[in-house]
Amino acid sequence: MSQLAAKTKLPTVVRSLAELRDATQGARVSFVPTMGALHDGHVELMKHARPLGEKLVVSIFVNPTQFAPGEDLDTYPRTFDADLERCAEAGVDVVFAPEVATMYPDGLDQAITVDPGALGSILEGAARPTHFRGVLMVVSKLFGLVRPDVAVFGEKDYQQLTLIRLMARQLCLGVEIVGCPTVRETDGLAMSSRNVYLSDADRARAKAISAALRAGQAAAHQGRVAALEAASEVLAAADIEPDYLVITNSDLGAPIVGEPGRILIAARVGTPRLLDNMPITVGAPPQETQQVGMEN
Repeated sequence: MSQLAAKTKLPTVVRSLAELRDATQGARVSFVPTMGALHDGHVELMKHARPLGEKLVVSIFVNPTQFAPGEDLDTYPRTFDADLERCAEAGVDVVFAPEVATMYPDGLDQAITVDPGALGSILEGAARPTHFRGVLMVVSKLFGLVRPDVAVFGEKDYQQLTLIRLMARQLCLGVEIVGCPTVRETDGLAMSSRNVYLSDADRARAKAISAALRAGQAAAHQGRVAALEAASEVLAAADIEPDYLVITNSDLGAPIVGEPGRILIAARVGTPRLLDNMPITVGAPPQETQQVGMEN
């Protein structure tokens, strides 16, 4: 088979644990968990993971436990056939597409959970109190089923990535967690499955989110307050009111002058709630020479 044909060959689809074991037995496994509705950002995650293992496994599972009542579980886009083609683009070997009963054999109400701790109660955790409990639950289950050597997650969901790294380390799961830089549209908007819900007008407004983060980066040498003010001005000009706009250190704690950190935002633009973040290093204006807090 030619290299081109191999790249375009659809991956093997497995739905049971027995099939998964047969498909990966004896191989070093790299893993990308997804909820489907795959876009170019997912493909980049897969390409990032491809050389890290002998077998590349991608899971497609819309996890009900990370959706709170009233959120978009029922309407979350499901595009399985198209997703398989996107997986083929990246040379995925195996797609694991379990049923809910496989993931939660004792039912959703009887599931043992993973407590995300204090880090899971801020930012996204404050807005969606049950979200990270559901995320960590399903990721830990997928790690147990797939048994990967390395798993790749996008930096766009930076709090999620941070919590998964913490879980893998503290629970001794034996999985290396690798972060992949956010993939963006040509106008800077972070790629997301929820972007399909944006109207044309809201899609044009949404580009202000990444522009605001860049404005914050540009002003960061003047200090944390100046960086947040610069970002806020860009958002206000686009009539976007963020749920939060904060600067933290790289572990989502209080930022420290001169050390790498993160500027993070969540904002609703029309129907969808969009997340984004970028690296940032704040300087110290004359009145800010000590460690600073993350409050707005």
